[in-house]
Amino acid sequence: MRFTVSSSALSSRLAALSRVINSKNSLPILGDFVFEVKGTTLHLTASDSENTMQTVVELNDSDSDGRFAIGSHNLLDAVKGISEQPITFDVNQNDNVAKIAYQNGQFTLPIENADEFPQAQEVGDAAATINMPNNILADNINRSLFATAQDELRPVMNGIYFDLTPDCLAIVASDGHKLVRNKVFSVKSEQPASFILPKKPATLLKGILAKDGNEVIIRFDERNVEIDLGDTQIKCRLIEGRYPNYNSVIPQSNPNQLTVDRLGLLSALRRVQPFANDSSNLIRFRVENGTLQLNAEDYDFAKNATESMACDYNGMPMSIGFKGSSFIEILSNFDCPEVVIQLADPSRAGLVLPSEQPENQDVLMLMMPMLIND
Repeated sequence: MRFTVSSSALSSRLAALSRVINSKNSLPILGDFVFEVKGTTLHLTASDSENTMQTVVELNDSDSDGRFAIGSHNLLDAVKGISEQPITFDVNQNDNVAKIAYQNGQFTLPIENADEFPQAQEVGDAAATINMPNNILADNINRSLFATAQDELRPVMNGIYFDLTPDCLAIVASDGHKLVRNKVFSVKSEQPASFILPKKPATLLKGILAKDGNEVIIRFDERNVEIDLGDTQIKCRLIEGRYPNYNSVIPQSNPNQLTVDRLGLLSALRRVQPFANDSSNLIRFRVENGTLQLNAEDYDFAKNATESMACDYNGMPMSIGFKGSSFIEILSNFDCPEVVIQLADPSRAGLVLPSEQPENQDVLMLMMPMLIND
């Protein structure tokens, strides 16, 4: 079997696929890419047994159909160093070798029988379907990923929850201390359905999703999900279990409202945070009379820092403690000029919202307070 393909097209596809492959694999063949030629199209696959990514690249020419597996590490390193030009694969499946020739040289790699490569679980016929633009999915995954947990006792918290209802699609992530809830009102279904997408495929999507507005088709059942991006598909096993009732922890009435410049607050927090206690990372927010004061101190090392900034506040004077690193993450995952912080009292969760919501969406982030000693 002989075929020719663009070096840059192949390199970019292999680089994306390589993110699926683990450094250590239960089966040696999971360290390979699967090449399958069908006519003038090359289908490429990589898997870690739970997550499978497939993509296609058009061939310059091909003399026959066939499939084989080839080691990912050596091939990726060799191909990405070749400038844009045709690369020809001459595959001898009797001797289990592939000769790869380019303008100024060639190299040879062993190949394996692709039939030994594990097949991805297919989604059942009764699968639910979500159709949405890729830019909206990308924005929501980018906003949510940082809030997922790493909790062996509660694995359901380790992924992003997609909750499809008659009103909207809610995309939720939480680690128990902070929570992100995105509502997409343009996506809804009379038949409620939900799934928990693990962190790894969510991270893969974050890296490959375009933002050109093309449609993404998500099909899922109780165990598996299939995400079709057009020329790339991701199939993965879902996290099984019941996600907590996220709406029950979101306060419905936080009357004290603070509006502040997002980048200004983010910069101030980054300056103050190094002076906080290393174990607690506590930063005290003191707000009154149009001024927000941030205070961090570490008694063990006799260090402290205070910084004040102007804000728009219409509530009672209040001091409330938040974990500095988590608040920095929350502010970093907005892209609006100003944020609105809604507070009730120092013992109840604070809400952070963009000053202007994205079109047809509702974005909300929640932060649990920390105990402060007055």
